[in-house]
Amino acid sequence: MLGVRRKVKLDTERLILRPPAHSDYRAWTLLRQDSAAFLTPWEPTWAEDHLSRKSFTNRVYWAQRSITNGTAVPLFLIRRSDDMLLGAITLDNIRRGPAQAGTTGYWIGEPFARQGYMREAIAAVVHHAFTSLDLSRIEAGCLPENTPSRRLLESCGYKYEGVAQSYLQINGRWRNHVLYANLRHDRRGRTDAG
Repeated sequence: MLGVRRKVKLDTERLILRPPAHSDYRAWTLLRQDSAAFLTPWEPTWAEDHLSRKSFTNRVYWAQRSITNGTAVPLFLIRRSDDMLLGAITLDNIRRGPAQAGTTGYWIGEPFARQGYMREAIAAVVHHAFTSLDLSRIEAGCLPENTPSRRLLESCGYKYEGVAQSYLQINGRWRNHVLYANLRHDRRGRTDAG
């Protein structure tokens, strides 16, 4: 099982999902820089060195350790047609034992938003989580006013579960989040009544 985790690469119709590599630094920095105004309303405040090579190197090493340890699966979205970096998705906080759960987080560069790329990526990660990692529950949260993200999650099989008060610091403030979950064997809405 450990060998499978080390070699994570997911293929979709238009994307290759793979862990970040040191050689991605320039493309990642440019995409984050160019999309900063688009991303910052939805993300935790960037550290002063967020776009530095050292910070990116630490991110690559964290990704490698997380995959090896089975605690997270951080992946970059690479467009097949031109090897362009479009964004990232992470299956994080993987919990074993009775929970068998993880949490998805994602971002996409502004030029590539609302073109179905993230829908493809989420579908691939959820499939991987349920089939290869044998997880039972995949969670996600977003700001209540982030309508595009909420629609995306719902279109990928996530169902609304509630609101978490002061869930994360986003753009420098503690913010409530709406919580969603995707279940491998989803029986919500079904009853035993005949």
